[in-house]
Amino acid sequence: MAIITPGLAFLLRISPYLILPPIIAHVVLHVVARFPGIIVLDWLRIPSYILSYPIFLGVSSALNRIREEHEIRSLGAVRAPEVRGKWPWNIDLLLSRLGRKKDGYPLDAVEDMARQYGYVFGVSILGEKRIATLEPSHLKTILATDFQKWEKGEIWKYRVESVLGSGVFAADGDMWKFHRSMSRPFFTRDRISDFEIFDRHTDEVLSIMRARRGAPIDFQDLIGWFTLDSATEFLLGHCVHSLRKLVDGGTMFQNTEANPDVFARALFEVQAQVSRRGRMAPLWPLFEILEDKTSKNMKILHRFINPIIQEALEKQRALKMAETGQESPALDRASLLDELVILTDDPKLIADETLNILIAGRDSTAGTLSFLVYLLSQHPDILKRLRAEVMLQVGPTRSPEYSDFRDMKFLRACINETLRLFPPVPANMRSPNQATTLPPTEPGGKPFYVPAGVTVVYSDMLIHRRKDLWGPDADQFDPDRFLDERLHKYLTPNPFIFVPFNAGPRICLGQQFAYNEISFFITRLLQAFDCIEFASDAQPPEAIPPASWANKGGRMAIDKIRPKVGFTMYIEGGLHVRFRETQVEL
Repeated sequence: MAIITPGLAFLLRISPYLILPPIIAHVVLHVVARFPGIIVLDWLRIPSYILSYPIFLGVSSALNRIREEHEIRSLGAVRAPEVRGKWPWNIDLLLSRLGRKKDGYPLDAVEDMARQYGYVFGVSILGEKRIATLEPSHLKTILATDFQKWEKGEIWKYRVESVLGSGVFAADGDMWKFHRSMSRPFFTRDRISDFEIFDRHTDEVLSIMRARRGAPIDFQDLIGWFTLDSATEFLLGHCVHSLRKLVDGGTMFQNTEANPDVFARALFEVQAQVSRRGRMAPLWPLFEILEDKTSKNMKILHRFINPIIQEALEKQRALKMAETGQESPALDRASLLDELVILTDDPKLIADETLNILIAGRDSTAGTLSFLVYLLSQHPDILKRLRAEVMLQVGPTRSPEYSDFRDMKFLRACINETLRLFPPVPANMRSPNQATTLPPTEPGGKPFYVPAGVTVVYSDMLIHRRKDLWGPDADQFDPDRFLDERLHKYLTPNPFIFVPFNAGPRICLGQQFAYNEISFFITRLLQAFDCIEFASDAQPPEAIPPASWANKGGRMAIDKIRPKVGFTMYIEGGLHVRFRETQVEL
């Protein structure tokens, strides 16, 4: 059966707009030629057909503008300031967005526009409209108070469908509620506070690190294998055992589809491709005319996931037959997959949901741990203080328990400060299902008009770094801001200035799971090692920030790494650090 690629689907969707203008021009010329005394020369037809496109677009745009002006008046609103490029249809803005990737910093284009147009602005590229906002009050409206009006939207779903399917991060409405209800029961306190899986895989990581004896190690790479092993075991009940490749050189995986390198690379590439689609929007389908560029890697992921799902479904069917239809015992529900097969026997629904949560559970945690270790390497005083808290609360050898973390306030503050500066998902989007407004930014001002279906982009990372919201030191890593008077001055009265896990009904289900995994690993890490040194001599060329960053200000002038964004934040070229093992006094 033939598969329609994204490019072909795009051409089919816009085909009426490609065919209709010249047809209208042909009909008009035919009618005009019937009037006495009017002669339509044949050579005029081709330029008339060509000119029909800008005329058609101009008329359509004018009619749409009239409709929007009527909605604006009825809503008592105003338009957000509009970004205007130098070229028609703002093509120069699209090219600029693509050209920034080499030496750019995440969301620097949005930050530049915000300096010029304010914290709310609109931009239209080749007819695709977006509104960007860096206002916490708008996040409150979108994510909480007006939640029912806001969805992920068709543009987002079209871009990610080949990867996320109908999973919880792509779905809206009843489908979203269904996926959410499937996953929520698994993230109970009892499950997310059972650290046995973390403990085993942390031991593997620490053994690998000790074997390096102070030599530089790419911590991001290592922690990526740790979170991959933990996530696949916790969610699927089947570990890919990626850490073992670092112990035995990968011999156990040669020439097998279970090779964790192949699985991890496919997982990264599908996310990278979706990210590329976002940068090339709205033209990205034209670069996938011949093939869906996520297809090859999705097949690799499904070769691993589908047999596990099929085995779980068969196991559930056997249990139901043996128990005459009764629910299977709690003992058999050890993973998220075991929960899902009880609720549905649709393998695609299950695959979509497990892949959605696998991406979120693996990459967001790996990114946060990498950025936290980087920041600790830059702030030895904070590292010393955090390690002192670990020693006081847990001691040098005991594995931490859930109850320990309640009293480890500085650890939580360090994690939150990392999430503030480097949130796993630094930008997100929503789309209203009806024409609506966002609150004014000044007292007595008019609200901002948002047409139905238009994408509204918001960046938690840029909001987290606004100095008017967090204080003049917002660019600095200072965990005490979550403990001292600044907490009550800034965050307590305005909680939507800190939303690393989103907020409202769609707040991340795995929030506490992520806090637990990060807290557990960092505690064990600081029991084993008392010094973290940034290995600048071991950084590969692609990991070194461009010299131009030094003159930019903000984090660009501070960072010794290159933050990048796929689905989630990561460090380009890895994080190369040295660890000094704790010396045991005899």
